[in-house]
Amino acid sequence: MDKLYVIKIGGNIIDDDAKLASFLKDFSLIQEKKILVHGGGKLATRLAEELGIEQKLLDGRRITDAETLKIVTMVYAGYINKNIIAALQANECNAIGLSGADGDCILAHKRIHPGMDYGFVGDIDVINTKLITTLLEENISIVFAPITHDQQGQLLNTNADTIAQEIAKAMSSNYYVELIYAFEKNGVLLDADDDLSVISELKPVFYKELKDNKKIFAGMIPKLDNAFTALSNGVKKVVIGKAENINQLISGNSGTVITNE
Repeated sequence: MDKLYVIKIGGNIIDDDAKLASFLKDFSLIQEKKILVHGGGKLATRLAEELGIEQKLLDGRRITDAETLKIVTMVYAGYINKNIIAALQANECNAIGLSGADGDCILAHKRIHPGMDYGFVGDIDVINTKLITTLLEENISIVFAPITHDQQGQLLNTNADTIAQEIAKAMSSNYYVELIYAFEKNGVLLDADDDLSVISELKPVFYKELKDNKKIFAGMIPKLDNAFTALSNGVKKVVIGKAENINQLISGNSGTVITNE
């Protein structure tokens, strides 16, 4: 079974031209089949402010009204996605940039929440593994923007961490999948203010202990919950660490390795 890397890069890397360029050069050198999922960064927020469109967040996640959806679609699926593709092509990595609507790749539904209207935010239903596999087998790397659709003509803003997790889970029936969350920190930290306090390996019992004792940064919990969900659904390994160290993350010499054992 061929190996597949599903790698998610965070918005902080998107916002730093030098770090993004360095990461994409390293990503291009990965010989195995690979999928990149990118977040949005701050550009959409800045553009919304310039246009006078108020941005609202709940638990760190954007509430997406109709005007904000237009902006994030243009920025995420347009400007950011295509600049990443152009950079990969410059590094001799043949890649295609997709949203969830392209090729019916990621089908989702508008989030239903009893006490809160998130607007046009999507929760994922189906991943089109057949099309994704076809592209990968042609040695085309895929770059996904965090925009999905509901097959009724409605685009939806969808959390990039969750997209990476759902793609990794779905593709694990065809490949030996490793999921990597690459962002600005060295890994999962015991002390959020100390970049050297990396937890090298995290298992469910230790994770529960850290959560129960509130010793883990709250913003990291959704990412870790996604990681353990992925491991329970066929993904072989999850690594969280610094985007600049992507080669070391792949080799297991950096970051936090998360296992279900």
